[in-house]
Amino acid sequence: MLSYLAKRLVQLAAVVFVISVLAFLLVHLLPGDPSVTILGPFDTPTARAEILRQLGLDKPLPQQYLTWAGNVLHGNLGRSFLTKQSVAHAIAEAFPIDLELVIVSQVIAFALALPLALVASRRPNRAFDRLAGTATFGLLSIPAFILAVILALVLAVEIHAFPATGFTSLTTSPVQNLRSIVLPSLALTAGSIAVYFRLLRSDLISTLQEDYITMARSKGLSDRYILLRHALRPSSFSLLASAGINIGSLLTGAFVVEYLFQLPGIGYQIVESISARDYLMVQGMALVVAVAYVVVNFAVDFLIVLLDPRIRRA
Repeated sequence: MLSYLAKRLVQLAAVVFVISVLAFLLVHLLPGDPSVTILGPFDTPTARAEILRQLGLDKPLPQQYLTWAGNVLHGNLGRSFLTKQSVAHAIAEAFPIDLELVIVSQVIAFALALPLALVASRRPNRAFDRLAGTATFGLLSIPAFILAVILALVLAVEIHAFPATGFTSLTTSPVQNLRSIVLPSLALTAGSIAVYFRLLRSDLISTLQEDYITMARSKGLSDRYILLRHALRPSSFSLLASAGINIGSLLTGAFVVEYLFQLPGIGYQIVESISARDYLMVQGMALVVAVAYVVVNFAVDFLIVLLDPRIRRA
């Protein structure tokens, strides 16, 4: 296990290094000159040269990268050209919103997908299984931004059960915070429910055909006990792997839902920064999101190794 963990950490460090290089080059690949954005109407050749010197952009690329990487390791991701706000401070304010959105959406997804899969796998190809399969297939086919509009129209505009836009922090009002996060979470969780249900149902049906399940039944154990105690755990590894990829995708792909519901998360901030050509803000947030995606998948891979003795022996 220690050898496996060491190898995975080396791989993680290599991937993070590549991500950091790509994030650093992002400023150089984007159209326009950051010094023009900073100076605005005061743009002159002399002032532009001074800004490039202050930012270190007049030095060779390797030296620029080393300086930037050293600042990043010390928590200095730069400062917004427009708002003069620290990028690290902006991320610290926005990331908890994304984290809460992902957690609530995944709690809803697991709370619905797991019971549906457990019931459907006990009697495959029966009425409930077909109904659940059709319903989840429908959820999978609806884009999140379409579902977001429908939910806002029905639950916010017509019923007034939830606010249509805006966000209330947890420290301000836990109740209002939950009300402001439910609609975006429901819009994001539809695809997760479908994927989790179909994966777990398929693996459960396969596991229930194993010899040790037949042996458990021959001992007189109830179907419910066998399903929960003997079949669920070995059938959940594909589900965990999918959840890791899905959670990482939600961290990067929730910007459409955040923009529609006006949630000031990282996705929303990236869209606003791209529109304003606030390059350092885009660079810092892209770096944090990419590293978070890799770390989440690393943690899920390691969790699967801990839970599955077959992988540990291999």
